[in-house]
Amino acid sequence: MACIEARGLRKRFRDRVALDGVDLSIGEGRVLGVIGPNGAGKSTLLQALLGLVPVEGELRVLGLDPWHARARLMRNVSFVTDVSSMPRWIRVAQAVDYMAAVQPAFERAKADAFLARNGLRGGDRIESLSKGLVAQLQLALAMSVDARLTVLDEPTLGLDVLARKRFFDALLARAEEESRTLVIATHELDEVQHILTHVVVLQEGRPILSCSMDDLQARFIEVAVHPDHLDVARTMDPLHERPTLGGSTLLFDGGDVDRINLLGTLRTPSLATVCTVLLELEQPAGQVA
Repeated sequence: MACIEARGLRKRFRDRVALDGVDLSIGEGRVLGVIGPNGAGKSTLLQALLGLVPVEGELRVLGLDPWHARARLMRNVSFVTDVSSMPRWIRVAQAVDYMAAVQPAFERAKADAFLARNGLRGGDRIESLSKGLVAQLQLALAMSVDARLTVLDEPTLGLDVLARKRFFDALLARAEEESRTLVIATHELDEVQHILTHVVVLQEGRPILSCSMDDLQARFIEVAVHPDHLDVARTMDPLHERPTLGGSTLLFDGGDVDRINLLGTLRTPSLATVCTVLLELEQPAGQVA
C-alpha cells in the first residue's frame, strides 16, 4: 500500500504560489528526499502531508485526507524540525515526559535507551547541550513513537559535518529496524543520498524532478571528456559542462550510452550535481541563484 499518494497538489499564499502541480507515489518503508532552494515549497509540502495546511488536488497519507482527518493521521506520524525549535529552558526528562503524555504510541524505553547511548541525561537543559545533542534528542523523541511515517524538516540545520553524519547514521539504523517511511526536507544532499529511495526537487513550487533514486541513477550520466573529443561531445546535447583539469566534465540526461562511453570516463553523478544543474537550468534569465 502506498504511504503517500498526491496528484496535482497546489497551494497559493496570496500572490505567491507555494506548490504547483506536485505528484507523488511513495510506498511504505521508502525514504523520500524533498530538495530545493529556500522558498521552493519544501516546508509547505511537508505541512500539507501533516495536515497543517489545506491544498488543492488529491492527497492521501496513510490512506487518510490529512486536512480532514489530522487527529487520526497523527497517531501514526512523528515529526522532527530544526534544532532551534526546542525550548531552551526545558530539560531532557521533561521533553520525554511531554512526549509520553501527548503521544499514546510513544515508547519510553526506546527513548531512554537511545538517549543513554548518546550521553544525554535527564537533568540536562536544552540550553546546555550542543546543537548535535539537541538534534539527537529530537531524533530519539520522534523515532521512539511507534509511527508508520516520520517527517523531518531540515533536522540538521546548523550542525557541523560530524554531527550531521551521526544524526543520519542513527536515523537510517532506526528506520531499517522498523521499516517506517521517512520524508526528509534538507539541503545536505551528500549526507542523505545513500539513504534515499525517492527524490522530488522543487523550484518555486514546481516539481522539476520526481523519481526513484534507481531511475535517477539510470537516467543521468556524467563523463570526463578529453579535450580532443570535446567538440563532438558538445553536439550530443549535454545538460551541463564544467571545466576540470585536463578537459571538461559533461552531464547528460539519457542519450546514447555506447556513444557517450567513447568520449571518456563515465560515472554516475551525485544527487547534489544533478539537483544543482537542474535548478540552475530552471533559474529565470537574469536571476542570480
